[in-house]
Amino acid sequence: MDVSLAVVGATGAVGELIRRVLEEQGFTPSTIKFLASAKSVGKTVTFRGKEYPVELLRPEAFDGVQIVLSSTPAGVSKEYAPIAVRAGAIVVDNSSAWRMDPDCPLVVPEVNPEELHHARKGIVANPNCVAIPLAVALKPLADLSPLRRIVVATYQSSSGKGATGLIDFAAQLTAYAAGTPVPKPTAHRAQLAGNVITLDWTLDDNGYTEEENKVVHETRKILGRPDLGVSATCVRVPVKVAHCEAVNVEFARPIGVEEAKAALAKAPGVVLMDETKGEFPQPIHAAGTDHTYVGRVRLDPSNPNALNLWIVADNLRKGAATNAVQCAAELVRRGIVKPR
Repeated sequence: MDVSLAVVGATGAVGELIRRVLEEQGFTPSTIKFLASAKSVGKTVTFRGKEYPVELLRPEAFDGVQIVLSSTPAGVSKEYAPIAVRAGAIVVDNSSAWRMDPDCPLVVPEVNPEELHHARKGIVANPNCVAIPLAVALKPLADLSPLRRIVVATYQSSSGKGATGLIDFAAQLTAYAAGTPVPKPTAHRAQLAGNVITLDWTLDDNGYTEEENKVVHETRKILGRPDLGVSATCVRVPVKVAHCEAVNVEFARPIGVEEAKAALAKAPGVVLMDETKGEFPQPIHAAGTDHTYVGRVRLDPSNPNALNLWIVADNLRKGAATNAVQCAAELVRRGIVKPR
């Protein structure tokens, strides 16, 4: 594929996964460079069996680059994404910096790939790691009947805090299992081993966490429904990788369980697990995969127009790296980025 690519934040957890997913999905750019902060310069990374030096993230690094896959803190993205665009690139950004910007589409390729044509600032935003699988699972059901309301409770893994979260959790878990004093948390806001945390994110002025507000606003934007009722409660649970979601969704008309299952079974990116066969989605199914697992599909006994679902996906892959790579591939497939 005669396309030039740069991975920004190349040595972080998501940046490393982007490299792996590019290989797995056969995305073979003609040129590729890996950019990071000064502390990573001098390191090397391996891509398709070849060693590449990690280069310093600076304006000149974007010369000749057509697609940038960026995974940095929001502040870094706000500074460097426009620089990359001015150099001629389209940026697919994993941070929260651009998600609610009306000139930056918030894209899940299985749901709203046409929005890639409307990146007026040259930036495509990658959604939150909960909103992505939620939208993937809801899209085939919304095609059956308009959505009226979504209530979602999340069970989010330690890796949502990045590598520091996993290190923190591992230290706690070792002590907890041994019956010794659990060290004070360093990344999570409370002890996670043997516990759940309902406030592992910054609390916003409306009484909801920043994560809960992201789920509400981003789900509406991805589905193109700014009026959609969405209520979210986000919880951190003692799991390493993969986020789970318990979802109650109300439709404009009754949707039968078998009708819903049939739609989910043929939906792109979805793996339907049938509880009548003893199947039910678990984090161990999703970890290391790019699928959105859906199960426990059942009628809401209190509302004839509502269904309950259980959703699981790898938050680092489909919830971040894989979705970004899929967006890049779709940019090329649609001719928005043209091979040279």
